[in-house]
Amino acid sequence: MPVVAIAPLIPTLLLLGMLGGQTTDSTNVTEEGIMELTSTAFDPGELIPSRYTCDGEDLLPPLAWSGVPDSARSLMLIVDDPDAPGGTWVHWVVYNLPTDVKGFPSGIPLEQLKSWGAVQGRNSWGRNDWGGPCPPSGTHRYYFKLYALDTKLGLEPGATKQEVLQAAAGHVLGQGELMGRYRRSG
Repeated sequence: MPVVAIAPLIPTLLLLGMLGGQTTDSTNVTEEGIMELTSTAFDPGELIPSRYTCDGEDLLPPLAWSGVPDSARSLMLIVDDPDAPGGTWVHWVVYNLPTDVKGFPSGIPLEQLKSWGAVQGRNSWGRNDWGGPCPPSGTHRYYFKLYALDTKLGLEPGATKQEVLQAAAGHVLGQGELMGRYRRSG
């Protein structure tokens, strides 16, 4: 297998403990650790409505999840675009979400996250908040990746995606993913 084909998988492989020789049960996501992540705004692989992008209101789309392992202590959500011309563009990083939160309504006030104890990391715009799809050209894919962790991450607000993934390595109990696409008009 060419190295290029595995490169996009490295963060997930690190989280799952599949690199560096880690193979303990506590680092591998089992079949029971597969979570379902959905949105009422778009179906998996389908177009994200412009309302949730830079061409609309730039709202966080509604999300719902299930299948969080009972032993999880926190949730983490990363949204990114691997099709960006300069490399993967990070749209949102949020961690230390309580496990009793089962989703977000459309356009949830980001202040609500703070009241739950959740922490926002830095996106590729250099902000600690949500930034919706805004591809410069073509159709891009947007991956919403939810992780159940066996701990809360001891990171301050503004941690990067890489810092969050490193802190979460070896602590992933479950994972769910939803991919939507977006192409700007005109």
